Amino acid sequence: MRKVYSIILVLLFYIMSNAQTQKIILIGGSSAESTNGWFELGCDKLTVPYTNKAVAGESIGDAANKMFAGTLYTKAELESMTALVLMYNQNVNVFDPSLTKENYTDYTMPFNSLTDNVIAFDYILKKYTSDCYNLKNDPISTSYQKQYGKPAVIILCTNWHDGTAIYNNSIRLLSAKWGLKLVEFDKYIGFSSASVHPVTKQQYSLLYASDTIAINGVEYGLNPNKGVYSFIQGKMAKIFKSTLESILP
Repeated sequence: MRKVYSIILVLLFYIMSNAQTQKIILIGGSSAESTNGWFELGCDKLTVPYTNKAVAGESIGDAANKMFAGTLYTKAELESMTALVLMYNQNVNVFDPSLTKENYTDYTMPFNSLTDNVIAFDYILKKYTSDCYNLKNDPISTSYQKQYGKPAVIILCTNWHDGTAIYNNSIRLLSAKWGLKLVEFDKYIGFSSASVHPVTKQQYSLLYASDTIAINGVEYGLNPNKGVYSFIQGKMAKIFKSTLESILP
C-alpha cells in the first residue's frame, strides 16, 4: 500500500509541476537563436517562461529530423508547452500542397536539410499536433481523457523584412491553410523593400544587418544586428509580444 501511495504522490507532483511551468518554445535558425534577443525580450515582457532551441545555420529540415529522432523536445517539455514558435529566414518556398502527404508517418526520413522545406514544415505541423492530441491517452498528463487532448498552439513568423518575398508569401499561405497565428515582422518592422533609403539609395534592411543576401540582383540585409539593445531586436520583440497577447490563454 505504501508503494501505491508513493506512486500516486509522484504522479501528482509530475502533473502539478508541469501545470505550473507553462512555457513558449522557439525553434529556428540564425535570426532566432538566443544571441539575437527579440524572443527573450518579448517573453520577458509577457512574463512567460521560455526556451530558445533555435540554432544558427539550421533549417526547418534539421528541426524536423530532430523531431523524428525524439530530440527536439522532451515529453516534459511537450506537456508544459504553451506554444511552439517557428522562425526561419531562408528565402525559400514552404507551401506546396502537391508535395505533402496525408500522414506525417508516410514521409521518408531523414529530410534533406537544404531542399525539403515544404515537407519538413508539413511534418512538424502534423507531428506536433498529433503529439499534443495523443496526450489525451497519457494517464500522467494534465490532458488525460480530454476530448481534444492538449491544444496545439503553433505560431509561425515571417522574415524580419519583406525582401524575402518567396518565403514571406508562402508562410502566409501555410498560416492560412492551417489557421495558425502569424507574427508579421515584415509588415510592422517600419520599412519596405518597395522604397530605397533616400541617402544611401540602398535597401533599408542593409542599415540594420550584420550580413547580406542577394535576391534577384538586389542586396538585402540577411540577419539583423544582434543583442537586446539593437533597434531591430527591440522592434521585433514588441511585434512578437503584441501578436502573442492576442492568442495566449
